[in-house]
Amino acid sequence: MDTTLYFCLNKIRFWLKPEKILIYENGSKLVLIETKYKNMNITIIGASAGVGLETVKRALERNHKVTTLSRSTIELPENQNLISLKGNALNKEDLQKSIENADAVIVALGTGKSMKPTTLYSDFAKILVEIGKKDIPTIVLTGFGAGKSWDFQPNFFMKLFFKYLLKDVYADKTKMEEIISKSDLNWTIVRPGLLKDKPLTEKYKIETNLYKGVKIGSINRSDVADFMVKEAENQKYKKQFPALSNKL
Repeated sequence: MDTTLYFCLNKIRFWLKPEKILIYENGSKLVLIETKYKNMNITIIGASAGVGLETVKRALERNHKVTTLSRSTIELPENQNLISLKGNALNKEDLQKSIENADAVIVALGTGKSMKPTTLYSDFAKILVEIGKKDIPTIVLTGFGAGKSWDFQPNFFMKLFFKYLLKDVYADKTKMEEIISKSDLNWTIVRPGLLKDKPLTEKYKIETNLYKGVKIGSINRSDVADFMVKEAENQKYKKQFPALSNKL
Protein backbone atom coordinates (compact mmCIF):
# COMPACT_ATOMS: atom_id res chain seq x y z
CA MET A 1 0.00 0.00 0.00
CA ASP A 2 1.27 3.46 -0.90
CA THR A 3 1.49 5.45 2.35
CA THR A 4 2.82 8.73 0.98
CA LEU A 5 2.40 11.15 3.86
CA TYR A 6 2.23 14.88 4.10
CA PHE A 7 1.17 17.61 6.53
CA CYS A 8 -1.23 20.36 5.52
CA LEU A 9 -3.38 22.62 7.73
CA ASN A 10 -2.90 20.34 10.74
CA LYS A 11 -4.10 17.34 8.76
CA ILE A 12 -2.35 14.09 8.00
CA ARG A 13 -3.46 12.46 4.77
CA PHE A 14 -2.73 8.83 3.93
CA TRP A 15 -3.05 8.23 0.19
CA LEU A 16 -4.30 4.68 -0.26
CA LYS A 17 -5.14 4.77 -3.95
CA PRO A 18 -5.53 7.58 -6.49
CA GLU A 19 -9.26 7.67 -5.75
CA LYS A 20 -9.28 7.29 -1.94
CA ILE A 21 -7.59 9.00 1.00
CA LEU A 22 -7.75 8.72 4.77
CA ILE A 23 -7.69 12.00 6.68
CA TYR A 24 -6.61 12.29 10.34
CA GLU A 25 -7.49 15.77 11.65
CA ASN A 26 -6.63 17.23 15.06
CA GLY A 27 -6.84 13.93 16.89
CA SER A 28 -10.15 12.93 15.34
CA LYS A 29 -10.82 9.56 13.85
CA LEU A 30 -9.80 8.50 10.37
CA VAL A 31 -12.32 9.32 7.67
CA LEU A 32 -12.37 7.70 4.25
CA ILE A 33 -13.01 10.16 1.43
CA GLU A 34 -13.64 9.34 -2.21
CA THR A 35 -11.65 11.78 -4.32
CA LYS A 36 -12.02 10.66 -7.94
CA TYR A 37 -12.36 7.64 -10.17
CA LYS A 38 -9.34 5.38 -10.46
CA ASN A 39 -7.43 4.76 -13.67
CA MET A 40 -8.53 1.44 -15.15
CA ASN A 41 -7.74 -1.03 -17.87
CA ILE A 42 -10.89 -0.93 -20.02
CA THR A 43 -11.52 -3.26 -22.95
CA ILE A 44 -13.88 -1.95 -25.63
CA ILE A 45 -15.36 -4.44 -28.10
CA GLY A 46 -16.55 -2.96 -31.40
CA ALA A 47 -14.48 0.20 -31.22
CA SER A 48 -13.82 1.29 -34.80
CA ALA A 49 -16.90 3.47 -35.38
CA GLY A 50 -20.03 4.98 -33.88
CA VAL A 51 -20.57 4.76 -30.13
CA GLY A 52 -17.63 2.37 -29.80
CA LEU A 53 -15.17 4.89 -31.21
CA GLU A 54 -16.64 7.66 -29.06
CA THR A 55 -16.23 5.39 -26.04
CA VAL A 56 -12.54 4.90 -26.81
CA LYS A 57 -12.08 8.68 -27.03
CA ARG A 58 -13.93 9.28 -23.76
CA ALA A 59 -12.05 6.58 -21.87
CA LEU A 60 -8.72 8.00 -23.02
CA GLU A 61 -9.84 11.52 -22.08
CA ARG A 62 -10.46 10.20 -18.56
CA ASN A 63 -6.93 8.77 -18.45
CA HIS A 64 -7.78 5.08 -18.65
CA LYS A 65 -5.71 2.46 -20.43
CA VAL A 66 -7.81 1.15 -23.29
CA THR A 67 -7.60 -2.13 -25.20
CA THR A 68 -9.82 -2.39 -28.27
CA LEU A 69 -10.92 -5.34 -30.37
CA SER A 70 -12.32 -4.71 -33.83
CA ARG A 71 -11.97 -5.96 -37.37
CA SER A 72 -11.27 -2.48 -38.75
CA THR A 73 -8.47 -0.04 -38.04
CA ILE A 74 -9.25 2.60 -35.43
CA GLU A 75 -8.68 6.07 -36.83
CA LEU A 76 -7.20 7.85 -33.82
CA PRO A 77 -3.89 9.60 -33.11
CA GLU A 78 -1.24 7.43 -31.49
CA ASN A 79 -1.70 7.22 -27.73
CA GLN A 80 0.47 5.37 -25.23
CA ASN A 81 -2.66 4.33 -23.30
CA LEU A 82 -4.29 2.71 -26.33
CA ILE A 83 -3.72 -0.89 -27.45
CA SER A 84 -5.61 -1.73 -30.63
CA LEU A 85 -6.11 -5.41 -31.40
CA LYS A 86 -7.35 -6.49 -34.81
CA GLY A 87 -9.58 -9.49 -34.56
CA ASN A 88 -13.04 -10.95 -34.55
CA ALA A 89 -15.28 -10.64 -31.50
CA LEU A 90 -16.76 -14.03 -32.42
CA ASN A 91 -13.34 -15.67 -32.21
CA LYS A 92 -12.89 -17.00 -28.70
CA GLU A 93 -9.10 -16.61 -28.70
CA ASP A 94 -9.27 -13.01 -29.96
CA LEU A 95 -11.85 -12.09 -27.36
CA GLN A 96 -9.95 -13.83 -24.55
CA LYS A 97 -6.77 -11.96 -25.41
CA SER A 98 -8.57 -8.62 -25.41
CA ILE A 99 -10.13 -9.02 -21.95
CA GLU A 100 -7.38 -10.86 -20.06
CA ASN A 101 -6.13 -7.73 -18.23
CA ALA A 102 -9.41 -5.84 -18.13
CA ASP A 103 -10.85 -4.10 -15.07
CA ALA A 104 -14.04 -3.53 -17.08
CA VAL A 105 -15.44 -4.54 -20.46
CA ILE A 106 -17.59 -2.31 -22.66
CA VAL A 107 -19.42 -3.91 -25.59
CA ALA A 108 -20.42 -1.61 -28.44
CA LEU A 109 -20.90 -4.04 -31.30
CA GLY A 110 -22.85 -2.86 -34.31
CA THR A 111 -23.87 -3.88 -37.81
CA GLY A 112 -23.42 -0.41 -39.31
CA LYS A 113 -26.30 0.57 -41.56
CA SER A 114 -27.26 -3.01 -42.32
CA MET A 115 -30.84 -3.94 -41.49
CA LYS A 116 -30.50 -7.55 -42.60
CA PRO A 117 -31.17 -10.44 -40.20
CA THR A 118 -28.13 -11.17 -38.05
CA THR A 119 -26.94 -13.41 -35.24
CA LEU A 120 -23.92 -11.23 -34.39
CA TYR A 121 -25.24 -10.08 -31.03
CA SER A 122 -26.52 -13.42 -29.73
CA ASP A 123 -23.47 -15.34 -30.99
CA PHE A 124 -21.17 -12.87 -29.26
CA ALA A 125 -23.19 -12.99 -26.04
CA LYS A 126 -22.82 -16.78 -25.83
CA ILE A 127 -19.03 -16.51 -26.10
CA LEU A 128 -18.80 -13.63 -23.63
CA VAL A 129 -20.86 -15.48 -21.03
CA GLU A 130 -18.58 -18.51 -21.45
CA ILE A 131 -15.22 -16.75 -21.08
CA GLY A 132 -16.04 -13.34 -19.58
CA LYS A 133 -14.83 -12.27 -16.14
CA LYS A 134 -17.54 -12.55 -13.51
CA ASP A 135 -16.05 -10.03 -11.06
CA ILE A 136 -15.73 -6.89 -13.22
CA PRO A 137 -18.27 -4.50 -14.76
CA THR A 138 -19.54 -5.61 -18.17
CA ILE A 139 -21.33 -2.74 -19.91
CA VAL A 140 -23.33 -3.80 -22.97
CA LEU A 141 -24.84 -1.46 -25.56
CA THR A 142 -28.13 -2.43 -27.22
CA GLY A 143 -30.77 0.23 -27.83
CA PHE A 144 -34.20 1.43 -26.80
CA GLY A 145 -36.41 -1.02 -28.65
CA ALA A 146 -34.63 -4.15 -27.47
CA GLY A 147 -36.30 -6.48 -25.02
CA LYS A 148 -39.38 -5.18 -23.23
CA SER A 149 -38.63 -1.62 -24.30
CA TRP A 150 -39.95 -2.59 -27.78
CA ASP A 151 -43.47 -1.76 -26.59
CA PHE A 152 -42.54 1.71 -25.31
CA GLN A 153 -41.41 3.49 -28.47
CA PRO A 154 -42.04 7.25 -28.15
CA ASN A 155 -44.26 7.74 -31.20
CA PHE A 156 -46.11 6.07 -34.06
CA PHE A 157 -43.40 6.71 -36.65
CA MET A 158 -40.67 5.12 -34.52
CA LYS A 159 -42.89 2.08 -34.00
CA LEU A 160 -43.28 1.72 -37.78
CA PHE A 161 -39.53 2.22 -38.30
CA PHE A 162 -38.68 -0.54 -35.85
CA LYS A 163 -41.42 -2.86 -37.02
CA TYR A 164 -40.57 -2.77 -40.72
CA LEU A 165 -36.87 -1.84 -40.88
CA LEU A 166 -35.10 -2.75 -37.65
CA LYS A 167 -37.17 -5.70 -36.53
CA ASP A 168 -34.58 -8.38 -37.35
CA VAL A 169 -31.61 -6.50 -35.93
CA TYR A 170 -33.43 -5.75 -32.69
CA ALA A 171 -34.69 -9.31 -32.42
CA ASP A 172 -31.07 -10.42 -32.14
CA LYS A 173 -30.21 -7.59 -29.76
CA THR A 174 -33.05 -8.86 -27.59
CA LYS A 175 -31.55 -12.35 -27.65
CA MET A 176 -28.22 -10.88 -26.54
CA GLU A 177 -29.93 -9.11 -23.65
CA GLU A 178 -31.63 -12.33 -22.59
CA ILE A 179 -28.39 -14.34 -22.67
CA ILE A 180 -26.35 -11.78 -20.76
CA SER A 181 -29.05 -10.90 -18.21
CA LYS A 182 -29.38 -14.57 -17.25
CA SER A 183 -25.62 -14.95 -16.76
CA ASP A 184 -23.33 -14.47 -13.75
CA LEU A 185 -21.62 -11.47 -15.35
CA ASN A 186 -21.77 -8.12 -13.54
CA TRP A 187 -23.74 -6.62 -16.40
CA THR A 188 -25.35 -3.31 -17.17
CA ILE A 189 -27.35 -3.23 -20.41
CA VAL A 190 -27.55 0.25 -21.92
CA ARG A 191 -30.51 1.25 -24.13
CA PRO A 192 -29.97 4.66 -25.75
CA GLY A 193 -32.60 6.38 -27.85
CA LEU A 194 -32.07 7.49 -31.45
CA LEU A 195 -28.35 8.22 -31.88
CA LYS A 196 -27.01 11.57 -33.06
CA ASP A 197 -23.53 12.82 -33.96
CA LYS A 198 -23.24 15.89 -31.77
CA PRO A 199 -20.71 17.10 -29.17
CA LEU A 200 -20.56 15.82 -25.62
CA THR A 201 -22.90 17.54 -23.16
CA GLU A 202 -22.76 15.20 -20.11
CA LYS A 203 -26.44 16.09 -19.70
CA TYR A 204 -28.80 13.20 -20.25
CA LYS A 205 -31.76 11.48 -18.68
CA ILE A 206 -31.30 7.97 -17.28
CA GLU A 207 -34.52 5.97 -17.05
CA THR A 208 -34.49 2.52 -15.42
CA ASN A 209 -38.23 1.84 -15.41
CA LEU A 210 -40.58 1.19 -18.30
CA TYR A 211 -44.03 2.71 -17.91
CA LYS A 212 -46.82 4.13 -20.04
CA GLY A 213 -45.76 7.54 -21.28
CA VAL A 214 -42.03 7.05 -20.74
CA LYS A 215 -40.18 9.35 -23.14
CA ILE A 216 -36.84 8.26 -24.50
CA GLY A 217 -35.81 10.61 -27.29
CA SER A 218 -32.57 11.01 -29.17
CA ILE A 219 -29.10 11.19 -27.61
CA ASN A 220 -25.60 12.05 -28.76
CA ARG A 221 -23.25 9.13 -29.33
CA SER A 222 -20.66 11.02 -27.30
CA ASP A 223 -23.05 11.15 -24.33
CA VAL A 224 -23.77 7.43 -24.56
CA ALA A 225 -20.01 6.89 -24.49
CA ASP A 226 -19.72 9.16 -21.46
CA PHE A 227 -22.35 7.16 -19.59
CA MET A 228 -20.76 3.80 -20.39
CA VAL A 229 -17.28 4.85 -19.32
CA LYS A 230 -18.60 6.31 -16.06
CA GLU A 231 -20.65 3.16 -15.45
CA ALA A 232 -17.47 1.11 -15.94
CA GLU A 233 -15.71 3.34 -13.38
CA ASN A 234 -18.51 3.12 -10.83
CA GLN A 235 -21.22 0.59 -11.64
CA LYS A 236 -24.39 2.24 -10.32
CA TYR A 237 -26.78 0.30 -12.57
CA LYS A 238 -25.60 -3.26 -12.07
CA LYS A 239 -28.15 -5.81 -13.32
CA GLN A 240 -30.32 -3.01 -14.74
CA PHE A 241 -31.36 -1.72 -18.18
CA PRO A 242 -30.82 2.07 -18.13
CA ALA A 243 -32.37 3.90 -21.09
CA LEU A 244 -30.68 7.14 -22.16
CA SER A 245 -31.98 10.33 -23.72
CA ASN A 246 -30.72 13.92 -23.95
CA LYS A 247 -34.19 15.19 -23.08
CA LEU A 248 -34.13 15.93 -19.34
